[in-house]
Amino acid sequence: MTEVAFAPAWQHGRGPLAILPGLLFRSDRPYLTIALAWLLSIGGSMALGAAIALIVPEAEAPELGNNIAVVLIGVVVLSPLIESLIMGGVIDLLLRWLRPWQAVLASAAAWGGVHSLMAATWGLVIWWPFLIFSTIFVTWRPRGFWIAMLMAATVHALQNLFPAIAIVLGFE
Repeated sequence: MTEVAFAPAWQHGRGPLAILPGLLFRSDRPYLTIALAWLLSIGGSMALGAAIALIVPEAEAPELGNNIAVVLIGVVVLSPLIESLIMGGVIDLLLRWLRPWQAVLASAAAWGGVHSLMAATWGLVIWWPFLIFSTIFVTWRPRGFWIAMLMAATVHALQNLFPAIAIVLGFE
């Protein structure tokens, strides 16, 4: 049996990220990686959102507006592209001083904090998807910045798609 080959960034260990499926640390199956990353991202954020709703039922949700075009284009296209671009640049800087798993955790925590500025408890949910997006970015980074950014942005867009549809349909 052959051993699974992880992407170069993960050759020296995955730290606490080792609990995540090995496929997230391989850069040889993009479509399967995107599907798995989206399932982990949306599933984890839904579980965290449900738990937070039980603990803090009066928690405010972020106000994203109700204009169909603005919500769909902004939330599903622009936010994933812009945030993934910023995330990638920050992770590239962090990787100069931190191990890959540490950079991923720092990125997820930072994005959770940024999203908490819009609604306090939102960051408690958002850190998880950004943990997945950041892991994908680091895994695919050796193949090129833009490939890594687009892999993360694709998962991010899928993550945002169903909440955006729910907002447009009035199911907030």
